[in-house]
Amino acid sequence: MSSHPPTGPTARWRATLPGELAAEFLGTCVLILFGTGSVAMAVAALNQSGRGTEIFQASGDWLLIAWGWGLAVALGVYVAGGVTGAHLNPAVTLANAVRRGFPWSKVLPYSAAQLLGAFVGAAIVYFNYHVAIDSYNAANHIASRSGAQGITTYSIFGTFPAPYFHNWWGPVLDEVIGTALLIGVIFALTDERNQPPKANVAPFIVGLLVVGIGISFGANSGYAINPARDLGPRLLAWAAGWGKNAVPGDYVHLSSYMWIPIVAPLVGALIGAIIYDVFIRDVLLARGVAPATDVEVGAETVEEKTRFAEDPERRSSTT
Repeated sequence: MSSHPPTGPTARWRATLPGELAAEFLGTCVLILFGTGSVAMAVAALNQSGRGTEIFQASGDWLLIAWGWGLAVALGVYVAGGVTGAHLNPAVTLANAVRRGFPWSKVLPYSAAQLLGAFVGAAIVYFNYHVAIDSYNAANHIASRSGAQGITTYSIFGTFPAPYFHNWWGPVLDEVIGTALLIGVIFALTDERNQPPKANVAPFIVGLLVVGIGISFGANSGYAINPARDLGPRLLAWAAGWGKNAVPGDYVHLSSYMWIPIVAPLVGALIGAIIYDVFIRDVLLARGVAPATDVEVGAETVEEKTRFAEDPERRSSTT
């Protein structure tokens, strides 16, 4: 197997922004494949295959989902991390642009690639599990995916609020808190002046972070904590017949919900980033703590490596 860099007509795009977008697309697709796949197992496949019990009759069902999403994030980060640092989440991209010098010109392209990857990942899961979904609906006499009872199988793809909420404030707060925790801890894990994990275990720890958020803050709104993770599969579910359960997220107890897992994570990301920087990062800088020299805290494209080689001060200004 050759270790030489690619040559020919594809070499240029792979080394620049399109290559980054390809990595974000694939990493997010992998994330959604494992994440929504774990929910499909808990909701439809296990109980219809004879390998499990009724849906959500025990905490084990939620643990399967929480660990499924945690592993999904870890594996997605391992896939794309060497190219982009694996944002896989518009909230992560936005936080990096606001607080870490990530180019603003890349924010929308990254977010679009993440959204497309999420949609494709959800589509693959749907085509793999649509027979199990139909079997679950038939067994439970659910005539319409877009009806009130269709929310159960819709939950494979998108999030929705718990029925004890009757206004938007509770789910918004939940998404803000969950995403603030996500971004704040990610910033801690990638801060070369703090105590970042070594030996390439950071993606696994980020996965554990997502497990923790799911176990601690998952029930109120389904912990989207990622606009692409929710919107991409939500659009797939809408196209596959879940109708108003998906778009606009019209439920008996709360209507027009779909904006919440898009907007609230972006707000939470900024809050989490600012809190980490004010309480930890700025303290480390004020104390003159030197950055660790044996830690790779982020990926750089060929373009960025060239610019940093020409202007070393640029690198220090972004960290």
